[in-house]
Amino acid sequence: MVRDNTRAIGAAAEDQACRYLITRGLRPVERNFQCRHGEIDLVMLDEDCLVFVEVRYRGARRISPASLTVDTRKQRKLIRTAAMYLAYRSRFADCKVRFDVAAIDGESMQWLRDAFRPADASL
Repeated sequence: MVRDNTRAIGAAAEDQACRYLITRGLRPVERNFQCRHGEIDLVMLDEDCLVFVEVRYRGARRISPASLTVDTRKQRKLIRTAAMYLAYRSRFADCKVRFDVAAIDGESMQWLRDAFRPADASL
């Protein structure tokens, strides 16, 4: 039961982040891309740049802010998943790539553009 509630909260946070980013000019491409390496919440286009967006939600009463929860381990997982995405979706192979975080703490949202970069510049 708790897992279903967590999924519903996560889906609502992704909806909120997607709407927010659309109002900032990004165009949605895909949601919840999954492969053996993990999942990418939102894939969007910002002009000619393909943006992989990790959505993080924390209730208003949490001690640590949502923006701090994308640690290096999570970043590596997102980077590997993005590489698989680019392999599966060859039409984006020549696009510039960026990793953003949409951090939601209670009712406030913070958009971290270019939140991290892969050490391998070839991605």
